[in-house]
Amino acid sequence: MRQESPRAPKRPTLFALPLLGWKENVSLPRLGLGPLAAKIDTGARTAALHADDIHVHGSRVSFTTFEDHIKKRHVAQLLQLKRIKSSNGHSEMRPVIETEIRLGGISFIANLTLTDRTDMGVPMLLGRDTIKGRFLVNPARSFLQSRKVKPQ
Repeated sequence: MRQESPRAPKRPTLFALPLLGWKENVSLPRLGLGPLAAKIDTGARTAALHADDIHVHGSRVSFTTFEDHIKKRHVAQLLQLKRIKSSNGHSEMRPVIETEIRLGGISFIANLTLTDRTDMGVPMLLGRDTIKGRFLVNPARSFLQSRKVKPQ
């Protein structure tokens, strides 16, 4: 008769937070975007959205997004211009906007920087300030809160 070894007790947590994979699908309802693939990056501080043709006009910012090969033009309230140092060491000034993010069944308001993410593989990145206090991350899994959208 085989005897199973006892499992180590689970660590108690103060809060039951939903678990994210390293990649999730998110929607940005105020911008009419989604689902978009987003990389969950605890090494990054801020969230970033891929945008082209970014122009700051006083307290507003206009920009273009692409979804399913459809170009969408947006105008949003500019919160600030923020200097961001990317993972390759390049520093740039990025416009920051505030918008609603839906991830799984959870909606929240967050700040996003706008930048060209053409070479990054996914159009959006969620950094630690965006997910802090809302989610835990399992880097070995993906799409835990959202199903992967199959191409048609």
